[in-house]
Amino acid sequence: MSVEVNGIAHIQLTVSDGPACLPFWESLLHFLEMQTLISNETTLYCIGSRTGILVREAPEGKREQRFDQDRSGLHHLCFRARSREDVDEIYRFVSTETAATIVHGPEDGSHFAPGYYSILFEDPDGIRIEVNHVPGRGHFGDGGRLGPGGTGPANRYGDDGLTDA
Repeated sequence: MSVEVNGIAHIQLTVSDGPACLPFWESLLHFLEMQTLISNETTLYCIGSRTGILVREAPEGKREQRFDQDRSGLHHLCFRARSREDVDEIYRFVSTETAATIVHGPEDGSHFAPGYYSILFEDPDGIRIEVNHVPGRGHFGDGGRLGPGGTGPANRYGDDGLTDA
């Protein structure tokens, strides 16, 4: 027996610089039509858009190290947009209204999935956030690796996307 889950209910992030990160996340999440459920000087929890994001400042004595995506743990999180235009609008907001570090603006990433389109940026602590749009059924649709006639699971993943090399 197996169970199909209904997405991710919430994600909790721990940041070292609460005064910089909490306002960043609140601004971004409000733009993504989420609402603040908890807000204090060390914690922010926003819900909506079928998920929740909780951001908490690390306790005193554990704030000295910034996020490093090459260490064990979270590499990045990715929000799924409904359209390429939504990705573009989120990019406009993030690049003009927040203190995000832009890793890359809107770009085609079809080497990851058919029609993949995304942006990538970092919060003030260096946590990477991606927003993408994949049309249709992605890998499960026509032209997808797991769709009818697809090539099946890849054996490599990297900057070149999914490959069988």
